[in-house]
Amino acid sequence: MERLTKEQVRRLPLYVGLSITNIDIIETELDAAKALKELETEVCLGFDTESKPIFRKGQTSPGPTLIQLATENKAFLFPTRFPFAVSSAGAILCNPSIQKIGFGIKGDNKELRHKLNINIVNTQDLSVELKHIVGDENQIGARAAVAMVLKYRLGKGAQKSNWGQYPLHEHQILYAANDAHSAICVKNLLSEYGLLKT
Repeated sequence: MERLTKEQVRRLPLYVGLSITNIDIIETELDAAKALKELETEVCLGFDTESKPIFRKGQTSPGPTLIQLATENKAFLFPTRFPFAVSSAGAILCNPSIQKIGFGIKGDNKELRHKLNINIVNTQDLSVELKHIVGDENQIGARAAVAMVLKYRLGKGAQKSNWGQYPLHEHQILYAANDAHSAICVKNLLSEYGLLKT
């Protein structure tokens, strides 16, 4: 397994992942309770956050505006503007029995701790794991990992969009959900190959 060139990645089919019907957006107390009930039985979840982009030098991030958690079949998006969404996401992120899997999550963890007082536990950073597996000098991000492991091209079109706006557009919902979903898929395939400790 080795890192693909940009040209090789461009030639890969687009990662489709989850459809909009398999993505829940947590906006109410009822949504939060249902999400918590579904997620608390999981052993491992894909994880990511999105924040409003900063365009001016010296500006500080307001912190995550969205928290994403995904199983193999479904994603849950927790907009941090809703207190019930934050509390239910926090309950999962702080649960030591559930492993949270993501790419380059050190920054996400720091932002969650400082901005939302969520102390995430039991994480696995696939960027670091893949760096060691392939013997690369640099960490391997989501796009490179999905190309290497799943043989798909992860779309990044919505990455720099305005995550501070609400409601989210459909392309943002799909992007956010599939960033978390791709992490769980990469983790599962690496484990199947015996390349990752579960």
